[in-house]
Amino acid sequence: MPTPSDMTTAGSPGLLDSLQHEVAVFARRAEQTRLGGVGQVRNSMDRAAYLLLNRLDKEGPMGVKALAASMGIDSSTVTRQVAPLVESGLVNRASHPEDGRAVVLQLSPRGLARLEEVRSSRRELMAQLTEDWAPKEREAFCTLLTRFNSALSARQAGASATGESS
Repeated sequence: MPTPSDMTTAGSPGLLDSLQHEVAVFARRAEQTRLGGVGQVRNSMDRAAYLLLNRLDKEGPMGVKALAASMGIDSSTVTRQVAPLVESGLVNRASHPEDGRAVVLQLSPRGLARLEEVRSSRRELMAQLTEDWAPKEREAFCTLLTRFNSALSARQAGASATGESS
């Protein structure tokens, strides 16, 4: 493990080694707990379902291709992931308002209620995990994590555009 003095330079191998290690540990722990929340809702919705429902809530009804593009994933993946959400009544398929032949996916009232339940549980988990953090620390962490995720997303988009695997 690098010493604190190894981590003083932004591009130093010590800092970058620590960063990649902490990201790997975070990914493992996040997957183990699935950051599902607390109480009965804990681990009750998988990551793919949560992200799809959240996107439909934030952006409104859309077709499979638009949903896939907005999430940076393949249409066949969205189709596969959304099927159980339709079956369970969390997502509705509806005719496109301008082109009745096309189908749009929309969050059902049941889906919205379920999403809110999971969001609330996950908010509580975040509050518990960061209860001894100052508000500015929470804000800084969120800002940096958002920036990190944006960089990963941009890298993935660039690799997809050039046909490279990431």
